[in-house]
Amino acid sequence: MTRERLFKILPWVSTPVLLLIFFSIWEVSVRVMEVSELVLPPPSQIFQTFMVMIQEPSTWEHILVTVQEISVGFAAGVIIGCIVGVILGKFPIIEVTVRPLIIAIEVIPKVALIPLFVIWFGFGMTSKVIIAAVLAFFPVMLNVLLGVRSVDAGQRDVMRSLNASRWHTFVHLELKSTMPNVFAGMESAIVLAVIGAIVGEYLGGNEGLGYLVVRTLNELDAPGLFAVIIMLAVLGLTMYFIVTSFKRVFIPWHESVYGQKNLG
Repeated sequence: MTRERLFKILPWVSTPVLLLIFFSIWEVSVRVMEVSELVLPPPSQIFQTFMVMIQEPSTWEHILVTVQEISVGFAAGVIIGCIVGVILGKFPIIEVTVRPLIIAIEVIPKVALIPLFVIWFGFGMTSKVIIAAVLAFFPVMLNVLLGVRSVDAGQRDVMRSLNASRWHTFVHLELKSTMPNVFAGMESAIVLAVIGAIVGEYLGGNEGLGYLVVRTLNELDAPGLFAVIIMLAVLGLTMYFIVTSFKRVFIPWHESVYGQKNLG
């Protein structure tokens, strides 16, 4: 087996093995120490509860709501972040003018804004989408701003020497140079969008996985709470890998993509 093939297979083998060891230690420790199920239920009971919950149609309705909130909020945050990042990157005077405002908004704990969004937009999906969009906006905007400012000056000179129009310069130079930064921002943005939607549901929602966390907590259903946490972990990982897989389509030439293929 070559080293390159080993690097590709190793994560798929090591991760299940490590999880199996972890859950085995957890199961044995809880049983031997006779820990109350209200405090820390054994993994076997959590798995049983998880299987029961995913067979209920209401659970999938909550999952669908959360996926919609994350997807719409993430998309809105990415689009607005790209537009604002390009504008600020292309026009330094605007960036200098609004920089204090951007910094002031960025340093505000976004969790503190969630009650305001709930008051303004209600307990429905709209407030959760806005929360997810706000959290996704800043990493995308900052990375796009950095990407626009980082376009190589020598390459710009080459485009000018070829009498390239502004549109061709944008498409063939600026866009391609900025795309890695866009995806770097998107990788952080999807994580924050998931957090924003879940916290929004947790603090002011009547549907979604965040709401299920509150419901199982109020019912003192520890196995159910752990089962919902597993759903959140699976959902977050799935959406993260979907976003990162886009890099293979849009920037296959970048080091972050082809470099992984050449680990050997």
